[in-house]
Amino acid sequence: MTIDIELQIASYTKTLPHPIQFKNWALATLHDQNIVIADLTIRIVDKQEMQLLNKQFRAIDKPTNVLTFPYEPMPGIQSSTLGDIVICADVVEYEAAQCQKDYLAHWAHMVIHGCLHLLEFDHIDSADADIMETLEIKLLTTLGFNNPYAANK
Repeated sequence: MTIDIELQIASYTKTLPHPIQFKNWALATLHDQNIVIADLTIRIVDKQEMQLLNKQFRAIDKPTNVLTFPYEPMPGIQSSTLGDIVICADVVEYEAAQCQKDYLAHWAHMVIHGCLHLLEFDHIDSADADIMETLEIKLLTTLGFNNPYAANK
């Protein structure tokens, strides 16, 4: 029983957490959801790469903070691969500064948010958003961070 998390860093910023932190946040999320066998990739990118991905896959021509790409195996094939999480370093840093959030907390939030999307949580409607936000708050609090939505409620 193993969880394999590959970290790809294609963009650096002054607030980029240590690689171990990314893995710890992802592991905390997966363990909370009783996932004991999994493979996923977390890729840190710049604004240009994120904008390209957002335009190609969501038809939105601007960068965003996090995108997820769930793995869909061929019918009848079993796989522990969850998919990929792509996080834009520039956007995360900008959002944290604009909202006066702790940089590390915002990075943790993006990793947790991405992991939950790979586990099929979503926030398309308000009921689903409430479920996802509650999980995010619980996980972030467990990891020693504040509620990221407190200022928005």
